[in-house]
Amino acid sequence: MTTQTVQGFDKAAQARGRRTLLGLAALFFVPLAISFWLYYAGGWRPSGTTNKGELIVPARPLERVPFTLPDGTTSARADLLERKWTLLYIGAGPCSEDCRQALWTMRQTRQLLAADMDRVQRVFIARADCCDLDYLSKEHAGLEVVRADDPTTRDFFAQFPAKDPSHSIYVVDPLGNLMMRFDARENPKGLLSDMKKLLKLSHIG
Repeated sequence: MTTQTVQGFDKAAQARGRRTLLGLAALFFVPLAISFWLYYAGGWRPSGTTNKGELIVPARPLERVPFTLPDGTTSARADLLERKWTLLYIGAGPCSEDCRQALWTMRQTRQLLAADMDRVQRVFIARADCCDLDYLSKEHAGLEVVRADDPTTRDFFAQFPAKDPSHSIYVVDPLGNLMMRFDARENPKGLLSDMKKLLKLSHIG
């Protein structure tokens, strides 16, 4: 057998190996891509869906904006609303009773996720008068607090539902997509149930 023949067999084997690898990858990624498209863009939901929050259809990719930390001098990281599942509240910095109820629900929900709690972060965006840091640091350790009182952030907030923002907890997926609104006045077990389902179904974040 000549060297050229051996090299030809090697190249053919490598080509078959690549085709096999691509085929296996397609078996895994194509159904995943289709399911995400159907869920987020196609408007399809399985029958019997029992989510308690209001799904935002289609999910909205949130643009990155220049949030700053409470001192106003340091920029928050650009991917603040990415990498993890995010429970998000937007309100005024002094944090009214409605704000405090929402933050309490976010904190308790994350804690009750137990082994999955590290996959979830809590973020409070102060649109004005930032912030009652004594209260926030004492009652909500680990809460990411940023301010967004710059005019350049107006378009960012226009992406959120106009419905009752003072009572709204938003869920953002690890890719930065706004996907759900939960009314903080409802039974917090509803948000916990929704988050458990999302984390069980998701392999991201």
